[in-house]
Amino acid sequence: MNESYHRQMDDLASRLRRGAISRREFLVRSTALLAAGAVAGIPGASRAQADAPKSGGTMRLGLHNASQNDNLDPGTWSTSWTGASFNGGVYNNLVEILPDGTAQPDLAESWEPNENASVWRIKLRSGVTFHNGKSLEPEDVRQSFLHHMGEGSTSGARAIVQQISSIEVDGTDTVVFTLADGNADFPYLLSDYHLSVFPALEGGGIDIQSASGTGAFLLDSFEPGIATRLVRNPNYHKNNKPYLDEVEFISIPDATARLNALLTGEVDFIQDVDIRNVPMIERSTDFAVQRVPGLRHFSFDMDTRVAPFDNPDVRLALKYALDRDDVIEKVFLGEGRKGNDNPVSSIMKFYHEMPQRDYSVEKAKEHLQKAGLETVSVDLHVAENAFAGAIDAAVLYQEHAARAGITINVVREAADGYWENVWLKKPFAGVDWFGRATVDWLFSTIYTSTAPWNAGWSNARFDELHALARAETDDDKRTAYYAEMQQIIHDDGNILTVAFVDWRNGVSTKLGYETVGGLMPLDNMRMCERWWRKD
Repeated sequence: MNESYHRQMDDLASRLRRGAISRREFLVRSTALLAAGAVAGIPGASRAQADAPKSGGTMRLGLHNASQNDNLDPGTWSTSWTGASFNGGVYNNLVEILPDGTAQPDLAESWEPNENASVWRIKLRSGVTFHNGKSLEPEDVRQSFLHHMGEGSTSGARAIVQQISSIEVDGTDTVVFTLADGNADFPYLLSDYHLSVFPALEGGGIDIQSASGTGAFLLDSFEPGIATRLVRNPNYHKNNKPYLDEVEFISIPDATARLNALLTGEVDFIQDVDIRNVPMIERSTDFAVQRVPGLRHFSFDMDTRVAPFDNPDVRLALKYALDRDDVIEKVFLGEGRKGNDNPVSSIMKFYHEMPQRDYSVEKAKEHLQKAGLETVSVDLHVAENAFAGAIDAAVLYQEHAARAGITINVVREAADGYWENVWLKKPFAGVDWFGRATVDWLFSTIYTSTAPWNAGWSNARFDELHALARAETDDDKRTAYYAEMQQIIHDDGNILTVAFVDWRNGVSTKLGYETVGGLMPLDNMRMCERWWRKD
């Protein structure tokens, strides 16, 4: 990565956090860095291609996180495979996030809040039809949200829909969301990749099994854990899109096999290029390594309901026992930004800067002693698709921790089924977090006591502050609330943040794209409709 770019971006991010420049000025100036030849963007962008979009052709993607348990129920989607193929290919949301991180109407035409942002009137775009020919109606939206709101729901969008007190249909083109409390970030939340809009069934519910969406592509075939094939929707509501005739998602869990598939032309795109293979790709004029900055971070998460992780001093000992610099140097070959046991990226609004927690054998031992222990042994569950380099990082961690009297037993899990069988089920495991567009969204998805993806940590003060921050309209007060919340996670939380990293993809030069979003993987899950073939 360009050192000058990082220095300039760090300066801009610092000035943005201090309020010295506006978000708009930040976007303009970071985009200027991109034009000058750097990889830039907020919350992430890759250099735009100069060629104009062309129609036709097939794009084949080699991804590693397909599962035999994948299905069409949007509440279960948790990976880039389901997010990009189903949410970003077959279906649409009311709102989409553009590559520059702003929210734009999609199935919505416009939105209008009341004075305290507790009531949102969403006017729907006219002329939109589902793949089965049915016209989009407000009841489709209402039922699609109710699907995630049922008693005992385990949907990944539960933290969002819990805010909703009621959903009403107003006329033929408007849906009215009433929230329990005001939330100025609500349009961003409507872009969540679980909240695809499905056709409503008579009598209530949504039609999941027919795979009839409003998206740029129709679902041609779906083999869970193996492959998904999409074909162009000729009646898509966005002018000139999609550009491609077909998109194929092909499961290739092994990193070497993915690389070979790219280099032999079996696929046009691979995700999470092994850092050791970057020079091999960059030597070829037929392929490029695409680095997209974003909010992505890798972590080892603990379930604090289970001993010994229920002891905060044991958690701190484990945090001090990881040499993040060593992991970044040896596993990521320098392509990473050191984590500080805080999931909020330094480029996000309301980021709170704290002293860096560095590797310290002495402090790890000190906290073990405070816990009444001389040594401790824990199992750390990882697989290569937990995050890129997870196994190597865990093995290094094992070496670091041993010097402090901590035994890390590295348990290598099967890649297939990791997200169903290990994540949120094993008490200490590797996790690849995408990040979220707002701090509230991030916290309510993962860290509040009722968050759907809470790995087993709760803090009453954190929950209290979260409720205060969400309803607060004064930015200075929100800044103070979020600062205290980040300090609580840093000091007491269950997340051991290894590193923040860019998305690193291998891309055929036959593919075309404009600025690429990095808030979520695969161009904010929208590469199916945004990319094209140049040949």
